[in-house]
Amino acid sequence: MNDDLCKRLRGLTDVELHETFPPYGAAFRRRFGLGHEQALELFNQTVSMKSVGNLTDFVRGHMLEAFPVEPRIEALIGHFDDLNRAHAAVLKAKAQVEALEPLVADAQRHAELAGEIETLRACRDALRPYFAALKGELLTRRMDNLDQELTRCGNRIVELQDARRGEQSRRDELKRAIAENGGDRLERLKAETVERQRERHARRKRAEQYNALARELELPEPAGAEAFLANRRALETERAACEPHLEQVQNRLTEANVEFHGFKTEHGGLQTELESLRQRRSNIPARMLAIRERLCEVLELNEEAVPFAGELIQVRAEARDWEGAAERLLHSFGLSLLVPDAHYARIAEWVNATHLSGRLVYFRVLERRAAEPAERHPESLVRKLAIRPDSAFYPWLEVELVRRFDYACCEDMARFRREQRAITRAGQIKAGGDRHEKDDRHRLDDRSRYILGWTNEAKIAALEQQAGHLEQRMQAVGREIATQQAEQKRLQTRLQKLGNLAMFSDFRELDWRPLVTEIERLEEERRRLEVESDILRALEEQLQSLEAAIERAEEALTRAQREQAAAESKHEAARLALEETRQQLVATPQALRTRYFPRLEAMQAEALGEHRLTVESCDNRQSELRDWLQKRIDAEQRRLDRLRDSVIDAMRSYQNAYPLETQEVDVSIDSAAEYAGMLERLRADDLPRFEARFKALLNENTIREVASFQGQLNREREAIKERIETINRSLHEIDYNPNRYITLLAETAADPEIRDFQQELRACTEGTFTGSEEAQYSEAKFLQVKHIIERFRGREGSTELDRRWTRKVTDVRNWFGFSASERWREDSAEYEHYTDSGGKSGGQKEKLAYTVLAASLAYQFGLEWGETRSRSFRFVVIDEAFGRGSDESARYGLELFRRLNLQLLVVTPLQKIHIIEPYVASVGFVHNAEGRESMLRNLTIEEYRTEKAARGGGVAAAEQSAAVSSAGR
Repeated sequence: MNDDLCKRLRGLTDVELHETFPPYGAAFRRRFGLGHEQALELFNQTVSMKSVGNLTDFVRGHMLEAFPVEPRIEALIGHFDDLNRAHAAVLKAKAQVEALEPLVADAQRHAELAGEIETLRACRDALRPYFAALKGELLTRRMDNLDQELTRCGNRIVELQDARRGEQSRRDELKRAIAENGGDRLERLKAETVERQRERHARRKRAEQYNALARELELPEPAGAEAFLANRRALETERAACEPHLEQVQNRLTEANVEFHGFKTEHGGLQTELESLRQRRSNIPARMLAIRERLCEVLELNEEAVPFAGELIQVRAEARDWEGAAERLLHSFGLSLLVPDAHYARIAEWVNATHLSGRLVYFRVLERRAAEPAERHPESLVRKLAIRPDSAFYPWLEVELVRRFDYACCEDMARFRREQRAITRAGQIKAGGDRHEKDDRHRLDDRSRYILGWTNEAKIAALEQQAGHLEQRMQAVGREIATQQAEQKRLQTRLQKLGNLAMFSDFRELDWRPLVTEIERLEEERRRLEVESDILRALEEQLQSLEAAIERAEEALTRAQREQAAAESKHEAARLALEETRQQLVATPQALRTRYFPRLEAMQAEALGEHRLTVESCDNRQSELRDWLQKRIDAEQRRLDRLRDSVIDAMRSYQNAYPLETQEVDVSIDSAAEYAGMLERLRADDLPRFEARFKALLNENTIREVASFQGQLNREREAIKERIETINRSLHEIDYNPNRYITLLAETAADPEIRDFQQELRACTEGTFTGSEEAQYSEAKFLQVKHIIERFRGREGSTELDRRWTRKVTDVRNWFGFSASERWREDSAEYEHYTDSGGKSGGQKEKLAYTVLAASLAYQFGLEWGETRSRSFRFVVIDEAFGRGSDESARYGLELFRRLNLQLLVVTPLQKIHIIEPYVASVGFVHNAEGRESMLRNLTIEEYRTEKAARGGGVAAAEQSAAVSSAGR
């Protein structure tokens, strides 16, 4: 429709204009009293329909309207979303309870175990007073036994002293008798003999010592004073020679030890550096890496974000002969840290606030746009350097290397003298034209000092070689130390022996041979006196016997006195120890003794078994029990630590899972009470409240809504049955065949998806209003509802499939399969069953089509047999259906339409006019002469018949094609 026409139509008061068909269709149905969209659809189908096809599809599509199920489904989904949130709250609370229960239980066990450990520690601390009490009991019994022993010893000493006094009196009497018979001279001879024998023994022992030392020093044994003096002179001479030699050996040994210690320190540093190098790729010294590691650890930075310049620069392979010179020139720059501008402020603050224990140079690296580097000398050292290509610092380094190290590499000194900035292969550097430097403190080819490059295999090899050389030198110095130590020991031993031999200063101290002659003379005189006096000999024999008895008595008395002294000492020691134990017990509160001593007694039996306790073993047993207790404490402490770690891990997991609920709670064992409080609140308040809300929403909203939805579907099912009954009443009035009529059968569809859906709906509501509380609020009921709602909503990955399923199972028309039954009017017995018009003859197909069409029109247009209504839509268009059908089926259809008082517009060839005539009120002839343009001529049926009679049937021959339009009479 063009714009001008639309404007003109909008200007008319009695014209209603629509842009699209849906509002037009609604207005049309409203004006003509049509209730459903299917009425217009059926009107369109009648234009060319001559067979039904699938009867079920026809009834569903043209005779039944769809129930508006989408709003109900949206309401269901909305209610279920509330329920799902409530269910999620219940699950979350249950999950929290499940997570907190073992956590709180472990925390309680931790508290109990901590209490047990404290008790064990208290028992350990009470060991000293406990064993003091045990020792006090043993000491008390020991003192009682010692008191008895002291009484016995005292009595024995008195007896022995009385016996000794009697024997001493008899000895004095014998001595007086011997003196009266010449015994005084004999006594003097005996005394002199004993003295000479003692002196001889002493001199001989000293002589043996002297001779042994002389043999060791390769000196002769002196036979007289002259030989002795000669040995003394030899001693002085050898000592004067040994002492300077020993001093020289000690000096060499000290120097070797200092050298060895230096080598060892250097070797240890090399090993440390090697271990560090093997764990990384960088050549930077470990001390510098340690500074960076501290920095990155504190500031939580990746070490790759702040590299050393040397880690990103290396000498090209083709310029290895300049590597030593390049390393010397770039050494300080290579040890400089490169700091991106983003980290500059934090790193500067950290460096300023931290004692680095070393020197650190770092450069602030600002972002630079890519630019051509400055002009370089043709023989520039920079051309011999490579920058790590994947480094973010590449542009900055490229510029800085040219700016700082654009030194000409000179092969000869003449070239070196001409250049402003130059470097030789030997490492001499010229800067600014005037300043020259050559630092040979380290070898130019010492790879252990190389710091450039992003691989360190060469440096590791150099350090390993250096370490090997050091090990060889350490071995050589070690052998020298061993040699000097052996020589030192030899000289010290010899000087010691020389000193010992020099202590013998007088030969007379060694000369024992003259005393032998003197002793023989005294013995001879004593024997002569004894032979001359028999009385004296008898008295002396008695005296000797008495002296032996006195000696035995003295020994017995001494033993008794020693026993008494030992008993007194033990008694005193026991008294002091008992006093000490009593002081310990006094310092121990009675409550502590009452609480822990019984436990210690049980532990003593468990730890020490049946060992008999003595005063002496108390300390050992106390130590053993202390060790046993400590091991148990340590074992329990390990259990406690594991339990604490388990609790803390559980707390951390709980915080990670529920950060909002735990934002005010620490992850520490001290927070166990707060977690227990959370568990108690969940059990007593949150979980019951969530479950109550979930059950209320499940029962009062969702399941009731499901039940209502199910009821609506059931009502729609009954409505369909009623509509089929209405249609069947119309069909019953039509003689499909003589004495037979057609009836539509609505049977339950055999579709498994629809059957399963109906069963799932019933399962959702079974027991809801009459069942138990458990069934009403069960998790299973929720899952049943959830399964259906999720399919209504569309599951992830199956949205389109679920959408088709929803349309299918919620369209109640799909719950039925439809067929037609031809029955006898007499007894309603079935004559034939139709599911569609397939397999029938042309006339049978047309007849079934007209019958179903008539019934459908009657239902959709709201017509009743024999009823006349002024406001009802009765217009039907039939296009060429009669032209191809049989005369009998055409008359059958027209008769059906007449009985329904339908207004017909029939388009048909002229050869069917004789069939249509009885049923039409007017005729329109369409004529196209020579195929150029069509002409329409309208006639009433009476005019048509008159003209037909006048022409004698010539109209049919004259007209090549015609359309007949007739309206019901």
